[in-house]
Amino acid sequence: MYKSFFGLKENPFNVNPDPRFLFLTKQIEEALTGLMYGIQTRKGFISLTGEVGTGKTTLVNSLLDWLHHRQARTAFLFNSRMNSNQLFDFILAEFEIACDSKSKSQQLLKLNHWLLDRYRAGETVVLIIDEAQNLTFPVLEEIRLLTNLETSTDKLLQIVLSGQPELEEKLKLPQLRQLRQRIMLRCRTSALTKEQTQEYIAKRLSIAGASGSPIFSNEAIDTVYLYSLGIPRVINLLCEHALINAYVEQQKPIQSKTVEEVAREFQLDEIEPIAPPGGAPVDVFNSESFLQNLGEALSRFRVSSPAPVIKGRKQD
Repeated sequence: MYKSFFGLKENPFNVNPDPRFLFLTKQIEEALTGLMYGIQTRKGFISLTGEVGTGKTTLVNSLLDWLHHRQARTAFLFNSRMNSNQLFDFILAEFEIACDSKSKSQQLLKLNHWLLDRYRAGETVVLIIDEAQNLTFPVLEEIRLLTNLETSTDKLLQIVLSGQPELEEKLKLPQLRQLRQRIMLRCRTSALTKEQTQEYIAKRLSIAGASGSPIFSNEAIDTVYLYSLGIPRVINLLCEHALINAYVEQQKPIQSKTVEEVAREFQLDEIEPIAPPGGAPVDVFNSESFLQNLGEALSRFRVSSPAPVIKGRKQD
């Protein structure tokens, strides 16, 4: 809609994690290099953590692009709300390993034989699990046990756990100390600085075909940083809708007032885009059996419990 008005060839602030738009700050470059190094040297376990919207998924997609140009087999699990049986089903399906049995031991045996074949063929096998902070303790324990699939010198399966800062908090718990001790590399993403925010916006506009006169005024970019706190996903949101509003008003370059209107529309003047220090408390009911049986328990409660009688009020 606004592309021709601003001289763009494509939308510069799409929320899709397109690797072309990966903005390599020093920290992002260090994280990507760490992931590549850990996989190449078969470290086994790597973690990638960062605040919501700081580019973890874009970084993972760039890693997948890099792996696809090498002798690597990859599996990307984006649904972390699963139980142990579903974990093995997803892994086998992603790696296209045929297994008729639903027995976990048989599935594990099939996976081990397949990994050994890939290792003998000189291939690297990588399992990436997104939103890993949502994994239950039993599933995390099963994932830890997968690192026991190894030769005398190398790990057969390279595992990347990607998640929000709550993942780091969860890994500090005593019941996960064995898993924590096996993580050989810890990579992180973070919010952008004010200067990096300016460079980030300029790069995305350039990739989208911008040239010539500026599209955002300096004051507008400062306002974007003020409300986004350097979170790339929020920067994209503000800039995308500022482009739309400015097009409607036929405004060039985009002014600070337009960005402020977008921020108020999405209540960014009221809500912090970053979680408070210390992270969210770990759910004490974070167990596989609790999650699996909660719905059934609630159903029984609704059936067996009589409707409450509240005196003095008419019941609906």
